[in-house]
Amino acid sequence: MAFSLFNSVSVCTFPGHTQWKRFLNFQNRFHRLNLSSALQCKATTEVFGDVGVVRRSAGYHPPIWGHDYVQSLRSDFLRGESYKERASELRGEVSKMLCEMVDDPLEKLELIDTLRRLGLSRHFEDEISTTLKNVSEYCSSVQGEKQSLHATALGFRLLRQHGFKVNQDVFSSFMDEVGNLKARFSLDCKGLLSLYEGSYLLVEGETMLENARDSAAELLKECRKQNNDQYLSMLVDHALELPLHWRMPRLEARWFIGAYEKNKDKNHIVLELAILDFNMVQAIHQDDLRHASAPQSGKSRRDQTKVNALITVIDDVYDVYGTLDELELFTDAIERWDINAIQKLPAYMKICYHALYNSVNEMAFDTLKEQGIDVLPFLKKVWTNLCKAYLLEAKWYYIGYKPTLQEYIDNAWLSISYEQQRGDVPKSIQCYMHENEAPEEEAREHVKKLIEAAWKKINEEQMAKSPFSRTFIEIAMDLARVSQLMYQNGDGHAIEDGDSKDRVLSLFVHPIPWQ
Repeated sequence: MAFSLFNSVSVCTFPGHTQWKRFLNFQNRFHRLNLSSALQCKATTEVFGDVGVVRRSAGYHPPIWGHDYVQSLRSDFLRGESYKERASELRGEVSKMLCEMVDDPLEKLELIDTLRRLGLSRHFEDEISTTLKNVSEYCSSVQGEKQSLHATALGFRLLRQHGFKVNQDVFSSFMDEVGNLKARFSLDCKGLLSLYEGSYLLVEGETMLENARDSAAELLKECRKQNNDQYLSMLVDHALELPLHWRMPRLEARWFIGAYEKNKDKNHIVLELAILDFNMVQAIHQDDLRHASAPQSGKSRRDQTKVNALITVIDDVYDVYGTLDELELFTDAIERWDINAIQKLPAYMKICYHALYNSVNEMAFDTLKEQGIDVLPFLKKVWTNLCKAYLLEAKWYYIGYKPTLQEYIDNAWLSISYEQQRGDVPKSIQCYMHENEAPEEEAREHVKKLIEAAWKKINEEQMAKSPFSRTFIEIAMDLARVSQLMYQNGDGHAIEDGDSKDRVLSLFVHPIPWQ
């Protein structure tokens, strides 16, 4: 997403509430104009006084998360002392479990995996780190007929998820002479599932693991038909829809809590902690949302809302609203970073430019004052590159040019933030179809392979020696995951109904029944 460019620095701030209110009024009016017709890309002339200028409309749906609704969100889990005390007690019991599981390494691995999927692993980082340092020894010590596909694959995945280097050769004993899975594992549903999930941690060149994944996927479909375990069947269906490694952790936690409840071997202490912890975190998010929505909210919370709104509006200006002449003038003004360069811009662009100019300058001043670092050249360059990428796509649209897939990708790594819902520049699948005169199915398969190739690079980087913390690395990986989430089944960002609405409600509104 476009706002990911700003994750490495502190968020922007606007000089005053009056100017911010003016910007928000503009943003609201801007989106109302785009709602003038349910038809996508229908032209409209109702703009800030410039009657006769033909503009496109994005066909946005009306917002469903109003200010009053956000302010009404309340949860007893935020400040209830009884909840905090019970959560602390349960964390102590789980920590004790991790320390006492010494006789069965696999049981400990399974508990760690369960804690990760339930969103609880952050509470037990020291215990998990200590355990995983010994996992490689365990995986290499159990060989031949005694070796478990499930244990090996689970250990492989957990190690790579935490940045440890593990060779794909740990799976060699499960393969026959021609590189296929040995026949005796064809009905090992649990082992196949672990292999399939672990295979998505592969890197470039690991063909044995890639082939094993394809075999595991086909065998899992057959196992699914013969399996009577409801919990295991749910996990198989979930994995075949989208692998765990590509899923957003917090949304996965919400889903997995419901699935884990159906596990006949579930740990009731762990499950209770997961439900309680999820509801307490949800309450914190609700509190943050209320503060971000309120004009009198604190600076840091308000700033993030402002910068996201600013990026969204400017993206829309390029994508659907501005004329090509206006966009060229606006981009030139951004590149020159001169407030006097905006005289020829229409009113709505002047508001955008003032908001951006003052925001970036103040943020740079605050950073210099607090950290002694001059980030203004960097921020100007980031915004200039972003706007140039937007402008190139606008030019493609206005001249009717259909870029090649590579041309689109070279530009879109900066500009991408919306799916094709407005009939604008062709996106990746359409570019491939036009360039190669190929059907949509072939184009989708090609783009899927590009995504898989990108994940291989991500996997390799996250196992390399890095000056960044694991937390930072996980956040960076989550940016790829959120893109997959938002656009897997269409435009989940601009269209707020359907899957997007259900996800928001489950994460931020509806608590999980507890006790």
